Amino acid sequence: QVQLVESGGGLVQPGGSLRLSCAASGSIFSINAMGWYRQAPGKERELVAAITSGGRTNYADSVKGRFTISRDNAKNTVYLRMNSLKPEDTAVYYCNAAARLKWVPWGQGTQVTVSS
Repeated sequence: QVQLVESGGGLVQPGGSLRLSCAASGSIFSINAMGWYRQAPGKERELVAAITSGGRTNYADSVKGRFTISRDNAKNTVYLRMNSLKPEDTAVYYCNAAARLKWVPWGQGTQVTVSS
């Protein structure tokens, strides 16, 4: 059973940067593509970035050009570098498989708050 632990969130001013990490216990090799999701208060969880095992990436339009997803398969870790943060990026960020059918139990997430 894969367990996911997200970290790296915090309070940052608009225009600032953060780097999130997602450590997976067990192997994530069986999960082809990994994704970073976020859920803002009162909104549904949305996929913001995804990366295949081969390193191909895809981004939601709202974060394209500002966020970068990467993965280290040897460390079972997925990262999300977030630059030029905006107040609307405020949310709890989670990682999981990019494909719904391959979701494993969600971790606790990491809170990102963008505010001056």
